[in-house]
Amino acid sequence: MSECRGKNSWPELKGKEGDVAVRTIERENHFVNAVIVLEGSFVTLDIRCDRVRVWVDTNGIVTRVPQIQ
Repeated sequence: MSECRGKNSWPELKGKEGDVAVRTIERENHFVNAVIVLEGSFVTLDIRCDRVRVWVDTNGIVTRVPQIQ
């Protein structure tokens, strides 16, 4: 995603609490909105430079590396 501005991947947040991940992502890249998505949810497949999905399990723990998508 080199055409997207700012940091675009947060591998260090996998395994962390989703709310903490959202705040960290939005603080480190002011061009994106981070949204929590429950594993198994259906989402669109379009790629947007202003969106980071934070996939969490039923305990609110990040299950995938958050990245611009």
